[in-house]
Amino acid sequence: MGGVDDLLVPLVDEGLGNSAYLLDLGDGRALAVDPSLDLRAVHQAAAKRGLRIAYAAETHLHADFLTGARQLAHDHGATVLASAAGERTFDHTRLRDGDEADLGGLTLRALATPGHTPEHLSYLLLDGNREVGVFTGGSLIVGAAARTDLTGPDRTEELARAQYASLHRLATLPDATAAWPTHGAGSFCSAPPGAARTSTIGTEKATNPLLAAPDEDTFVRLLADSLGSYPAYFARLGELNRHGPLVTAPPVLPPLDAVEVRRLLGDGATVLDVRPVADYAAGHIPGSVAIPLRAAFATWLGWLLRPDMPIVVVRNPGQNPADILWPALAVGYPNLAGELAGGATAWVAAGGSLATTRLARPSEVDSQIVVDVRQADEHATGHLPRAQLIELGSLADHATALPDAPTTVMCGHGERAATAASLLERAGHHDLSILDGGPADWAAATGVPLDTSR
Repeated sequence: MGGVDDLLVPLVDEGLGNSAYLLDLGDGRALAVDPSLDLRAVHQAAAKRGLRIAYAAETHLHADFLTGARQLAHDHGATVLASAAGERTFDHTRLRDGDEADLGGLTLRALATPGHTPEHLSYLLLDGNREVGVFTGGSLIVGAAARTDLTGPDRTEELARAQYASLHRLATLPDATAAWPTHGAGSFCSAPPGAARTSTIGTEKATNPLLAAPDEDTFVRLLADSLGSYPAYFARLGELNRHGPLVTAPPVLPPLDAVEVRRLLGDGATVLDVRPVADYAAGHIPGSVAIPLRAAFATWLGWLLRPDMPIVVVRNPGQNPADILWPALAVGYPNLAGELAGGATAWVAAGGSLATTRLARPSEVDSQIVVDVRQADEHATGHLPRAQLIELGSLADHATALPDAPTTVMCGHGERAATAASLLERAGHHDLSILDGGPADWAAATGVPLDTSR
């Protein structure tokens, strides 16, 4: 198969840090690999090339997004290819190690590569007898391997040892074989920051520190040392993916007036404010959770809010509801209650009050408590000398232990800090401010070097 680069379309989700792939099979049909339930990019890429999606291959039971494979089968008649060991309950072609799928001139060979998940498959793309590339999912990724602790701490080491064997199996492929992983930079499935999205087997053999580990025990230690925290919703999506979610009607955000929103709040609903940081800070419904709409929106929604609670959205008119609804759906939030019609302005017009949160310039951070809500590895690269690290994902659990005293919350730019301020406000804290910027801005404003101690 010549010119695979012209026929393979990586579809990168910057927020989840993942890549799906659309492969043009050359006859009007296409293969989709690891598509999420937010299929907008897949549909756009297929329509642009005039393709019908004939196959949808899954490398594993995903923890970080709901699969779109069953949806493609429902909407396009696609044949779903997946591991027999995954015991999916929907119709699919059950593959085991060495099984092949004839794509019509091309062949997809299943390779059992357990580790990231127990049932994980990689897919070797063959043009005749030539190894063109391998869809490695969460097995061999660029510069690393995906985490092995998603099924629980009791299996982490066992799966790390399986991951060792899987990576070394993939490393026996010819050096020129392309490596197309699902997880990439920004993924909480343990891709190193800044990594490229794709690679080759030869490049990984030469540069991947895990493949350079001298033995299995060292590999296991290196992989274990790389594991940070991960979103709470990861624990529930694997089982949902076993059954294959389906969207039977496009998601909508029903308009709600202030009276309806007050009733929902009285019944335990949460207001989700997706506006930019400055708009949230200037005036928000008291008790709102701020998750500014951006690439990482779905991750923080899934991490911080329960899927069984009613959620009322506050957005700006220029923010597209589809950019809220589809990412939410992809992480298991199919039933947002609706949106406050008219937003914060309508709330005030109906007699509601707004709370404000101060935006602090870097030069204004002085004697107050400073809480850094970035991930631990980010904090270690440089932080304010007296900043207290509490990762955003665990902040709600620590909120009552923090004194209700003047506090500035900070992250890399300000979005996560706004979320943190909203969580602290909900917990009863009052004198809060959001650092408008990040640690580098503070160092530039004050002339004080950042601390890199852990």
